[in-house]
Amino acid sequence: MIRNAALDPSLLQAFVAVAQHQSFTRAAAALNRTQSAVSTQIRRLEEQVGLRLLERSTTRVALSPAGEKLVGYAHRILSLGEEAVQRLHEHEVQGRVRLGVMDDYGTAVLPALLRSFTVAYPNILIEMTTGLTSGMVDRIGSDFDIVIAMHPAGETAGTSLCREQAVWAASDLLDIKTCNPLPVALYPPGCLFRKWALDALDRSGRTWRLAFVSHSLSAVEAVATKGLAVTVVKESMLPASLSAAGAAHGLPRLPKADIRLHTASPLSPAGSLLAAHVREYWRSPAR
Repeated sequence: MIRNAALDPSLLQAFVAVAQHQSFTRAAAALNRTQSAVSTQIRRLEEQVGLRLLERSTTRVALSPAGEKLVGYAHRILSLGEEAVQRLHEHEVQGRVRLGVMDDYGTAVLPALLRSFTVAYPNILIEMTTGLTSGMVDRIGSDFDIVIAMHPAGETAGTSLCREQAVWAASDLLDIKTCNPLPVALYPPGCLFRKWALDALDRSGRTWRLAFVSHSLSAVEAVATKGLAVTVVKESMLPASLSAAGAAHGLPRLPKADIRLHTASPLSPAGSLLAAHVREYWRSPAR
């Protein structure tokens, strides 16, 4: 009959050590306790569960059938206890994390994520750089700890966060059908959307001209908003001042992009917390 269902973690620790080392002597050395203390703890645990947990012989110590059943639970209980203590002290973690991200995500997505993160971990400093992420991934470790980057659909490096559809965006002030050549506002070379846009226009036979080029997302969108050019944005990031354009306007369809999380290795405790927060944020249905 079980006397007490509450298992003492210190007794479980001794039991796991003996099971691992198959020796009271070696378990005692690993735990920095005396052999008699470990033996006493095992006896108390066996009395607590009302079953023999170890089979002892002159040459070795082995788990009994009941011990085989308990050892897995013991590992889980001890691991959960360590996790609980770690979580209680996570808010005390200090450090700096260098984060790289696309300009639109840095403006529209990351502020809410970083707000919830800094509330939970006020002693972690986030240094965020926005811009073209194609060159940031190669600088992980030297200049960045974490990069949220855009890739062609099907990329396997890093951790997948979401998939985005690239779309043409223009103001109602611009008559796309009659523009010849089509004025385009894009980002500098190295931008995936720039390459996709110009390649798609060339394949479709649509003549075009670069009307505006800038590293600034807001500047590019401002030019498009005034009806001076068409641009390319993520469908989820389409600003209210612009409308999606497509086949009805004589524009070719654009590909999908994968947004993936890249991290340095090894990653600092502060960086690990932010990376976990990013993954959890994108898994949340309420995002």
